[in-house]
Amino acid sequence: MIGELSIRTDGQGMTEFTQQVQNWLLEQSQEEGLCTLFVQHTSCSLVIQENADPSAQRDLEQWMNRLVPENDPLYTHTYEGPDDMPAHIKAALTATSIAIPVCNKQLMLGIWQGVFLWEHRHQPGMRRIILHLSQ
Repeated sequence: MIGELSIRTDGQGMTEFTQQVQNWLLEQSQEEGLCTLFVQHTSCSLVIQENADPSAQRDLEQWMNRLVPENDPLYTHTYEGPDDMPAHIKAALTATSIAIPVCNKQLMLGIWQGVFLWEHRHQPGMRRIILHLSQ
């Protein structure tokens, strides 16, 4: 079973979309399996992260920005602005797909875990996520 979600971002940072995935699972006839999520973009990524305290997400963002700074003189891919190449590097260092077990149409996440789209660009926009539920 394959589905698709569109996630709006406000620019750089994490956007939780756990509930949208859960809602999609409830519409499926299959009760259990493996839910794979894949983002169809090269300047954002997917992460499973703490969803109780937003400071954990902010700290991760700050740490990543320190690790991969903008305006590095080594970058040659700069056509779309100073955040473009760092966004590609951040996506390469993280993940563009994740897999989560499903039981009784429920994501088997831990109590403080959520599914996030991690936007690495400054500009807000729409991102497309492909969902696949396999047995």
